[in-house]
Amino acid sequence: MGAFLLPAFFLGQVRAECPLPATLPLAQVARVVDGDTLRLADGRSVRLIGINTPEMGHRGRADEPGAKAARDRLQALVKENGGKVAIRPGAEPHDRHGRTLAHVYTPQGRNIEAILLGEGLGFQVVVPPNDALWACHAAAERSARQVGLGVWRGFSPRPVASLEQAGFAIVSGRIQRIDRNRGGTWIDLEGGLVLQVRQADAHLFEGSLRSLRTGQAVEARGWIVDRRRRSDQASGQAPWLLRLTSPTMLELLSSAAKVVPSNP
Repeated sequence: MGAFLLPAFFLGQVRAECPLPATLPLAQVARVVDGDTLRLADGRSVRLIGINTPEMGHRGRADEPGAKAARDRLQALVKENGGKVAIRPGAEPHDRHGRTLAHVYTPQGRNIEAILLGEGLGFQVVVPPNDALWACHAAAERSARQVGLGVWRGFSPRPVASLEQAGFAIVSGRIQRIDRNRGGTWIDLEGGLVLQVRQADAHLFEGSLRSLRTGQAVEARGWIVDRRRRSDQASGQAPWLLRLTSPTMLELLSSAAKVVPSNP
């Protein structure tokens, strides 16, 4: 078990179900692309907020383990509701690919991201300002992880030293050095990964970064950036970068119960 950086209350006190905030219009689904993406009949491509499911294979690459299970479950949820879902766009409504970022519900008001997370079919991700359901998503993921469902079956975070490519990952490592400058807080982990909290995001952590110490073991999740081929990479710079945008992306590895921030 680990501890998030900002203690507030135990996850056990958070409901795994995410209540529907209000009546939402229903939309017709044309196609399920993968475990976290839908194509609607009106042409919109919808990326589910709060979850990252294993990637389906393309361009000759094989499916990641669990990708087909996540897609099939999302297809089943859509089919059993007549192909209709309720869409709640996020505070930031689109991503850089032009997709609609949204929470998706069944017509009965069940949050589909929470269902998938609770069945171990994906990993929680929190990217402010689209963090309205972070608490119930965290509780859903925790319930699946505790019993080893789906992606959590036999799971252990990847050691930093084993990184080979960019992309989403959950990694573990020990803090080697902590630097602070105008670019934010830089947490170097043994093995060649640096975690960055930009100065603009520092307020989200409410000063808890100052409690970090060298030698501590941590688990971090997010999208790894490969800096080895960048022309501006400085000599001796860590080859891998992971930007932390929420305290939920970093946990101290300890015997303590997992606690979470009140506002990631």
